[in-house]
Amino acid sequence: QVQLVESGGGLVQAGGSLRLSCAASARTFSSVAMGWFRQAPGKEREFLAAITWSGGKTRYADSVKGRFTISGDNAKNTVYLQMISLKPEDTAVYYCAAGPALTMWDYWGQGTQVTVSS
Repeated sequence: QVQLVESGGGLVQAGGSLRLSCAASARTFSSVAMGWFRQAPGKEREFLAAITWSGGKTRYADSVKGRFTISGDNAKNTVYLQMISLKPEDTAVYYCAAGPALTMWDYWGQGTQVTVSS
């Protein structure tokens, strides 16, 4: 079992930046990859970015390429999502996930709210 705890959300003005963190309780064969998703009110959960612990292979959604960057700190079992040039449409609850591959997710965090004001 892997527990994930997100932090770093908050209120920011349009054009601003935020860095989200996700601390994992452990790294196992079932949590080889870590990812970030978001869900805005009335919308489906959307994939944003993912990274593997080993080798740092990454994958991004086209909608955030160039604005969001995922990175990991193996020593801290923590994954980050650096977000720049934020827009009001980035407002959502942001979730961290872990899984056995870049496209498979078994564990989820509780989410952290990001609100971007215009």
